[in-house]
Amino acid sequence: MLAAIRSALEAVYVRRLAGKLEDLPRPQHVGIMLDGNRRWAREAGHADPREGYRVGGKKVEEFLHWCVAADIEQVTLFMLSNDNLHRPPEQLGPLIEIIEETVRGIAAPGLPWEVEVIGSLDLLPGGSDRVLKEAAAGTTGRGGLQVDVAVGYGGRQEIVDAVKAAFMAHIAAGGDPAELAETFDVEHISAHLYSSGPGRDRTDFIIRTSGEQRLSGFLLWQSAYAEMHFVDCFWPAFRRLDFLRALRAYAARERRFGK
Repeated sequence: MLAAIRSALEAVYVRRLAGKLEDLPRPQHVGIMLDGNRRWAREAGHADPREGYRVGGKKVEEFLHWCVAADIEQVTLFMLSNDNLHRPPEQLGPLIEIIEETVRGIAAPGLPWEVEVIGSLDLLPGGSDRVLKEAAAGTTGRGGLQVDVAVGYGGRQEIVDAVKAAFMAHIAAGGDPAELAETFDVEHISAHLYSSGPGRDRTDFIIRTSGEQRLSGFLLWQSAYAEMHFVDCFWPAFRRLDFLRALRAYAARERRFGK
């Protein structure tokens, strides 16, 4: 009974808060670090820590609907870092399977967003890169919210790969590498990041769940002037209320962009 009352009161508060945010500044591109899945599972009493990833995976579609309702234009979901690829196979394999299931779920027909999977996909075990790419390809041309799913992703590696790609493209076009080295600037890197499309070389707002307060290599290039927001709850317990409070915190900040 008490739980039902709390839920009803929270729903009322969420509607009011969402209404208050309608005319306030909001981020165009939100990066979110889905952290704390295993710790949530332990605290919830689950013997298998993978249950945290399962519950966290189901939370993703719900979160994307919150973003659509808040008129967010782009979201980057940090699901797996390239450092995580060094985990033992008995840990990594089930996690990859849950990520595949999650991506197939958010790429299902009829959903109002377009999905792209970014990262060092060639380093994923088995045929996971093919599974993820095929699922995302089915959303091409949908428009709406742009969703980047970062898997096997590392921000420093992305910058390295962008530099390599810029030089390879220049050489393939018959250009001199020494000439490019003299004129090389930030736009060359921005143009060759993993995520394609306008505006994807920068993010406005990064949220990390679980209480940890570090980027862990997430969107290092894109986050140069991003606002940060750290939430104490674990990702599976992240609520729309927590998201709206994060957006309220963003709206209250004065963005100077280094000036």
